[in-house]
Amino acid sequence: MTTGAATARKVETMILRGGKPLEGEVALRGAKNALPKIMVASLLTGEKCTLRNVSQIVDVAIVSDMIRALGGEVREVEPGVLEMCAADLQPMEREVLREFSGKSRIPILTCGPLLARFGAAPVPSLGGCRIGTRPVDFHIRALEDLGATLHDEMHDAYLTCERLQGNKIRLEYPSVGATEQVILAAVRAEGVTELSNAAMEPEIMDLIMVLQKMGAIISVDVDRVITIVGVRSLRGFDHTAMPDRLEAASWACAAIATNGRIFVRNAKQFHMMTFLNRYRQIGGDFRVMNEGIEFWRAGERLRSTALETDVHPGFTTDYQQPFVIALTQAEGISIVHETVYEQRFGYVEALNRMGAKIQLYRECLGGLRCRFGQRNYKHSAVIVGPTPLHGAEIEIPDLRAGFSYVIAALAAEGASTLTNTGLIERGYENLMEKLKGLGAEIVE
Repeated sequence: MTTGAATARKVETMILRGGKPLEGEVALRGAKNALPKIMVASLLTGEKCTLRNVSQIVDVAIVSDMIRALGGEVREVEPGVLEMCAADLQPMEREVLREFSGKSRIPILTCGPLLARFGAAPVPSLGGCRIGTRPVDFHIRALEDLGATLHDEMHDAYLTCERLQGNKIRLEYPSVGATEQVILAAVRAEGVTELSNAAMEPEIMDLIMVLQKMGAIISVDVDRVITIVGVRSLRGFDHTAMPDRLEAASWACAAIATNGRIFVRNAKQFHMMTFLNRYRQIGGDFRVMNEGIEFWRAGERLRSTALETDVHPGFTTDYQQPFVIALTQAEGISIVHETVYEQRFGYVEALNRMGAKIQLYRECLGGLRCRFGQRNYKHSAVIVGPTPLHGAEIEIPDLRAGFSYVIAALAAEGASTLTNTGLIERGYENLMEKLKGLGAEIVE
């Protein structure tokens, strides 16, 4: 596991020559949206915690370094297996917070564990991809509902408490981060916490299973209510992280966009049912096996569609960008209404330079209730296809857009130069090796 230089990136520029179907096999390891949160859970106990199926991605390196900076231990005992121990954990100093808060959105999730261990926690800003506002308000409000007090001195905000207290909390929006914050804080609070309008993503369920192994009492109801009975202490865990469903969907889109065939080892049907339905509707096909899922294009032509992103179990926003690349090759007019992040379509301009025909609109082009309809955000897209794509020079703005540009470059004629590719390493392990294994032409 590469550690120490958490922001180091192995590749910053990639030149891809497209027009060739991707064929072969890739293997998934632990989900980028699950691994760092499970690592944060290790701060709730002084006992040894073992996490398996760990990907070598930048976010894991960042959280590893953060745990060490707090006095904890993180070591790779064998490939893909981390042991963590926070027995000698120390309060987080402001300098430590500044070092990590701009690199990832994970440091905000340390507030609950640090309040449980020390009664105080500094408040970081949110890092991560720039795809829309990710305010800390949801997090702070939830922690205040649990009895924490916010102090803001010379713009250095921090929280204190004697002991967090259970409470009834309703989120304005089923935010994944705020849901994780409440769960990580409430497991060691006094009394019962009832969290309603909670996010229910599979990665959150994976975190809940870890906490249950540690001794937490957490129940999940079908109406987006999570109930947590606080306990005084938690023990260590041994857990195998769920595979990355979002990476699986990205490879699936690469298969139909390039008219190839890719077997994604360890992909799970249960995690991807909404995506798989849409994939088949536009002309993709797949075969589910015990070892994974194979993806390909069912016929010569792809079909247009209309879809709206939504919180799980809806069509998650992280599926949207690679899926749009496939829709540029579909016959007819497709409509995509983004309801989760208001600036998720920032990648479209580059696609249009590659030959795509995508128009953005401020109106809600869909039936879902949307927070952005009256706020002047271009959050709906109309895609006219099929359009041949051609190579271009593209700077990658965020993680999912980055992989989407990779797919577009591989579906295009000619060479494309992608810069700032280190962002992709935040969530995709061994990308270059996987691309080469699928037959992609990479200009060295």
